[in-house]
Amino acid sequence: MIAGCAHQTGANAPFDSQTSHWSGRLGLTVASEPPQSYSAGFALSGNALVGELMLTSPLGSALAVMRWQPGQALLQQGEQTARFESLDALVEQVTGTPLPVRALFGWLHGQPQSVPGWQADLSGLPDGRLFAQRLMPLPTAELRLVLDR
Repeated sequence: MIAGCAHQTGANAPFDSQTSHWSGRLGLTVASEPPQSYSAGFALSGNALVGELMLTSPLGSALAVMRWQPGQALLQQGEQTARFESLDALVEQVTGTPLPVRALFGWLHGQPQSVPGWQADLSGLPDGRLFAQRLMPLPTAELRLVLDR
């Protein structure tokens, strides 16, 4: 039964810089008071202008679905849907901290993106790993992605 749950992870698959769909696990740590830490499975598709991000529990149930397009972002959690003016406002509401989602798409394509206060380590992308760290403004934050392929 356990073998039926096995799947290939990014560590054994080639890096594809042309894709517009990613899935795997993400972890976010915010050095706030008290510290906050999140981890979830994810499926991300689209681009910085139009896309969808689904967050899932370790057992695979949907925790939240975020959809965005110019001028609107939606958060669906169970039967409830909330509307936001922008993707940035939606992400900050969900995570409690601003995240560079637009730059994330560039990073996932292996393209360095300059974001004030953030440093991204793209060296792990060939192995399906991405690490980004916000040093300013405080509190600091760390974002880690492990991609499935």
